[in-house]
Amino acid sequence: MKVTVTPASEADRAVIARLMPLYIHDFSEFMPGRAEVALGEDGRYPDYPLDPYWREPGHSPLLIRAEGKLAGFALINTKGHAGLHVDHNLAEFFVARGLRRDGVGTAAVHAIVAVRPGQWEVSVGRRNTQAQSFWRRVTASCPGVRGLEEQDRDDAAWNGLVIRFRVEA
Repeated sequence: MKVTVTPASEADRAVIARLMPLYIHDFSEFMPGRAEVALGEDGRYPDYPLDPYWREPGHSPLLIRAEGKLAGFALINTKGHAGLHVDHNLAEFFVARGLRRDGVGTAAVHAIVAVRPGQWEVSVGRRNTQAQSFWRRVTASCPGVRGLEEQDRDDAAWNGLVIRFRVEA
């Protein structure tokens, strides 16, 4: 399957905003009781703060397509959870359920990482064990990855797995 990742324009912002409730719904299973994933009385999830991804340096919104059709999104910033320097933090990553386990996510991550050298970080919540397996496998298989390490965090910054690695230019 041909997978492409492209920068999201301001016009694409609404697309990511419409996909975000699907993403938040997926996370609500692993973060019970957290306000940022709590379904409101109006039947909606809270709005995700997307503004920085179009306004702040070091923030990149991306669209993922499979066979030319919308498949998901990724949000990259520079705010990791390990308390260490990070050039790129894969803050949010979403592939629509119907396209999971078809290699779309792996191909998208490889494409994202390949063009962004530097120190990377990916954080996965403690209860999201399927995602932990995915990220361990995908980061280990990324071409050019060096210094792959894992941290098990349980502090104010994060509760779960933090994967750090470098990509050489």
